[in-house]
Amino acid sequence: MILADKIIDERKKCGWSQEELADKLGVSRQSVSKWESAQSVPDLQRILEMSKIFGVSTDYLLKDEEGVRTNSDSEYEGVSARRVSMEEANEYLAETEKFSGKIAIGACLCVASPVILIGCLALQRAGILFAKQNTAIAVGVLMLLGLVTTAVAIFIPAGLANGKWSWLGREIFDTEYGVDGMVRSRQERFQPSFVMNITLGVIMILAGVIGVAVSAMLAENNEALILGMTCLLLVLIAVAVFRFVRVGIVKNSYSVLLQENDYTKAAKQTNGVFGAITTAYWLFVTAGFLLWGFLADGWQYCWLVWPIAGILFAAFSAIAHAAKKQSE
Repeated sequence: MILADKIIDERKKCGWSQEELADKLGVSRQSVSKWESAQSVPDLQRILEMSKIFGVSTDYLLKDEEGVRTNSDSEYEGVSARRVSMEEANEYLAETEKFSGKIAIGACLCVASPVILIGCLALQRAGILFAKQNTAIAVGVLMLLGLVTTAVAIFIPAGLANGKWSWLGREIFDTEYGVDGMVRSRQERFQPSFVMNITLGVIMILAGVIGVAVSAMLAENNEALILGMTCLLLVLIAVAVFRFVRVGIVKNSYSVLLQENDYTKAAKQTNGVFGAITTAYWLFVTAGFLLWGFLADGWQYCWLVWPIAGILFAAFSAIAHAAKKQSE
């Protein structure tokens, strides 16, 4: 239980409203509301006053169940650390949530970009679109480039706006009282949503793959149907990617503030080789996807690049982290 929860609990035990507690402490009701929603932390004088009127110790109010994080580990003594306040932590989480939505939309557009091209080919092969194949391809390519351009137009300003928080993932920092408890509380509340979105995304991808496989078996010579099912698969993958990216970024923001997983103090002291390799890897994957589609006219199959690349990247990351832990 964090300080915010304890204030709510003790206030309700006393049968007071926020206004009544505010009057007793000589502050505004808005201040009490911010304390109880973990948007800010009362100063020491107010904590002392609350301990008296609630009849509890200051230790009870100040100590989280998870414990208070300090920056006094001997391994990191002497490291100059910035401090993250409760207001900064809430601002970072709020802005990251907005950022995750924008990046998820951009990623969704990139994955779905070949859909119109493949759809035009499917309609042309089915005789519904009375146009030459080259015309259908030209229209589809223009729409593909338009969607990719739109995605880039989303990525760049979103990345620049969120860039002010990039230091949290690179530098060792300390947090003011209550921040860790607030972040862990939000992390626990978010976990069910994370699991649900990941599960639904996997189910959607599997359903699309099964649909393509069944259509290929039942209508082996019906190229229009296979292309149409491929379009459906790409749409399902795009929606799944939207879910994966959005909840993944939000979940990652909790690890950043708690300095856990890939953002531990030890990890921050290593160089950025892994990050550079990751960036180069996905650039090559994207280039391969586009080259396969444009040069080999393989739009109906080149979507396979993404799931294969994702699996390989996950395996590479697991091996790299295991090797790092072994060396440590």
